[in-house]
Amino acid sequence: MPLKSSPRKRLAAGLALAAVAGLGGLGVALASDHQDSPNVELNPLQDLTDVYAFPSPTAGRIVLVMNTRAFLTPGASATAGFDRNQLYQFKIDNNGDAREDKVVQVTFDGTGASQTMTVRGPVAPPVQGAMANTISTANPVVTGTINTSLGSATGVQAFAGARDDSFFIDLEQFFRIVPDRKPVTGALSQLPNTASASGFRPVGQAVNYVAGFNVLTIVVELPVADLTAGGTPKLGIWGSISR
Repeated sequence: MPLKSSPRKRLAAGLALAAVAGLGGLGVALASDHQDSPNVELNPLQDLTDVYAFPSPTAGRIVLVMNTRAFLTPGASATAGFDRNQLYQFKIDNNGDAREDKVVQVTFDGTGASQTMTVRGPVAPPVQGAMANTISTANPVVTGTINTSLGSATGVQAFAGARDDSFFIDLEQFFRIVPDRKPVTGALSQLPNTASASGFRPVGQAVNYVAGFNVLTIVVELPVADLTAGGTPKLGIWGSISR
């Protein structure tokens, strides 16, 4: 099933999230964003807010996480679903050339809380890069209803559903750097005058500005050996959401 590339393709953690996955350690480039362009404000299900990778509590396994649909209220979370017309992909570079060598693809069918998720991979990407994304012809490795833990503890496990979103940011300074993003109405418009802000908050005084909101989360856990190549444990991992 071919899907056209969306203009919205975001590499979380800057350009990529780099992970040393096979040695029990994890080196990470940190960054995050929510509703970072007018396009995703109008199309919130295309808003890729974060991608994470970290070692599983079970040795030899890795956990991949992709978050989308920022600022989901608790009331809306009960019936929220993923976009059936989008292809959600974890992309893995295992030879250091900054091009995906393997992908884990996730698609959805149905609506609301009765949606089903389908996971394919890790497989070689049908198409490398951001354009002409295509669903692999490989058989699904996990299929089932969202908001349920799916799969095998020794193979691929998966979950998709609403989860709490923790997003700590010095918002006054962010609006000082990017003043056009400050709302003109609502609670955030009442923040102190950013033009006179003198510095960042002291350590230990961070504020979770999205407390009380959720995101839609895709979690995939699988053996690290399914992603690495030639025994090299270093991986480059990023995500995309595309039509």
